Amino acid sequence: MDYLARLNDEQRLAVETLDGPLLVLAGAGTGKTRVLTTRFAHILLTKRAWPSQVLAVTFTNKAAREMRERIAAMLGSKVEGLWLGTFHALGARMLRRHAALAGLEPGFSILDTDDQLRLLKPLMQEAGLDLHRFPPPALMGRIQRWKDRGLTPSRVTPADDDTDFAQGKARALYASYQERLASVNAVDFGDLLLHATELLRNHPDVLAEYHRSLRYILVDEYQDTNLVQYLWLRLLAQAHRNICCVGDDDQSIYSWRGAEVENILRFEQDFPGARVVRLEANYRSTAPILAAAAALISHNEGRLGKTLRPGREGAEGEKVAVIGLRDSDEEARMVGQRIEALRREGNSLAEVAILVRASFQTRAFEERLIAWAIPYRVVGGLRFYERAEIRDAVAYLRATLRPGDDLAFERVLNVPKRGLGDAALRRLRETARAQGVPLAGAAEALGGRTGEAFTRLVAGFARWRETLRRDGPVLCLREILDESGYLEMLEKDRSPEAPGRVENLKELGRALAEFETLEGFLDHVSLVMENDENAAGDRVSLMTLHGAKGLEFDTVFLPGWEDGLFPNQRALEEGGAKALEEERRLAYVGLTRARLRAIVSHVASRRFYSGWQPAYPSRFIDELPEDRVEHSGSTMLEREAALSAPAVFASVFPSPVRLPRVRDVPEAGGRNARAAPIAVGARVFHQKFGYGEVMESEGDRLVVRFENQERPKSLISSYVEPA
Repeated sequence: MDYLARLNDEQRLAVETLDGPLLVLAGAGTGKTRVLTTRFAHILLTKRAWPSQVLAVTFTNKAAREMRERIAAMLGSKVEGLWLGTFHALGARMLRRHAALAGLEPGFSILDTDDQLRLLKPLMQEAGLDLHRFPPPALMGRIQRWKDRGLTPSRVTPADDDTDFAQGKARALYASYQERLASVNAVDFGDLLLHATELLRNHPDVLAEYHRSLRYILVDEYQDTNLVQYLWLRLLAQAHRNICCVGDDDQSIYSWRGAEVENILRFEQDFPGARVVRLEANYRSTAPILAAAAALISHNEGRLGKTLRPGREGAEGEKVAVIGLRDSDEEARMVGQRIEALRREGNSLAEVAILVRASFQTRAFEERLIAWAIPYRVVGGLRFYERAEIRDAVAYLRATLRPGDDLAFERVLNVPKRGLGDAALRRLRETARAQGVPLAGAAEALGGRTGEAFTRLVAGFARWRETLRRDGPVLCLREILDESGYLEMLEKDRSPEAPGRVENLKELGRALAEFETLEGFLDHVSLVMENDENAAGDRVSLMTLHGAKGLEFDTVFLPGWEDGLFPNQRALEEGGAKALEEERRLAYVGLTRARLRAIVSHVASRRFYSGWQPAYPSRFIDELPEDRVEHSGSTMLEREAALSAPAVFASVFPSPVRLPRVRDVPEAGGRNARAAPIAVGARVFHQKFGYGEVMESEGDRLVVRFENQERPKSLISSYVEPA
């Protein structure tokens, strides 16, 4: 029993409580992996079950490998016959054993995303749908969400289906898609759990077989389960009820993937008599960091409750730094300077991370790190200029500036879709070679529908070239994204990544505004792309907060803590309390990644294309405990003073603009004219300041007297709405 002696009291209780349902609420850095693996080994070593009688579910193959290796180390030998793996791997294993009951052959194929779309697209065409208006990826996303909720086509009700989407044909197309999958003996990833759950639902003999053979169930990261995973686990556990779920309701941050935090919150209702063990001793972070994280997350109502405490002596350390800065450029400089100072002091760059809320934020830090020769890597994603939407937009700019750039022209030829496929491109190349001209020059020589599509595209480039000459590169980019249909394509994309891709394009506009000429910008992009930031070695980690879950670093920078960015605008405007609580959980995850230092920063203004927009400190900053935080830099009072004086406002926030969407920007000729200004005397509402009355109105700038504020506020009209 030496392995039990290495556990603290809470951990040991979680390992030795073997009978009945158990929920282990494992806070960040409290040793949940040790508890899971020790519990598994304890079940085997005490002869409570054979290896084949324990089902252990993880969310990643890496976690499954780590658990397998740790169990083998504790037992002194490899263990065969384990039901240990990811949800999808175990679902596939179960499905292959009972393929015939699901209408499949045991050798069925598991299709990737491209194959799924190739199967779905002709079904949509047969149904008479316009694929430009209803892109196949959007319908596929809807189908996968239904599968994540355990809904077969027959279980989808009218309430689950949006009649405005796909002309009300989505449910029927889902059924046709499933029939087509079965006809080619294939499934997609969503089917692995859906079919496995349907097997257990519809075949009592199969369910009884698993009840006899599986005596214990262990589940990791339970807070991240979706509805079909939850249903599958409940069915398997309903006989013996020996299910142990380990998770942290305060780290549930993947609702956009289908995760349901309610699964962990209602565990005691689902399994009456369940025991709950809280792991609260944190072995990672200092006391100030833990206190700040605990105070922040305590503002969430939808949680079971626990309070992290230092699990080791000598855990006192630096207070959490909260730094106010003038603008996003100064923020990037501050982070670069502090990283350089850490390096001079002998700290490893591998122990430093910059964690951003949105992927577009990485661009400013990447360029600052490159300028200072600080090695870095982007974790869990591409570097800013490597992202597909950025490459597409840059290709449009290149082809606009340089009509002979055939590579750029080819890249955007059919993005978004214009009906110009491989055959059209071959014809275009042949014509260009025959005439000795660039592809763009040969386009107008082609006839028929293909020629018309090419002609429209070439005419677009001619317009954009004129805009570039007359109005400069920033307005040119806006017009390209709008008139080409690229922005519309992203707005119709229902995938979780689409909003981030739109934000990345806005950030590209901000980067472009920093250069006097398009030539200078394109040269800069080429030089940045030559840097090998993602090679191995001692490098700063740059990633989103979502990608940082499960990781830890000595020093963590948390930039962009401003309302509208973090928490993001969608959570403030559309998501309600539930969305705001998930944003707060994300902030909690960010703080608890830090071992020694957590540096939060916010700015007074962020650039939007060629102008600036005022920013307000995140409400999460107000929720941090004052005795554990050290504030520095610009304060809210200084910011308000700047906003109350128009002359100062002009110098601090030159040319403020409102840009919620690129297409909202006024264009030449009076199209898309600005909305009428808000009138003096109008009653308005502001997310932070509440209700107020407009005292002055000039263009986009308002002076508003709010009911709960001592003095009027000067702000941009896009920050308020009519009350």
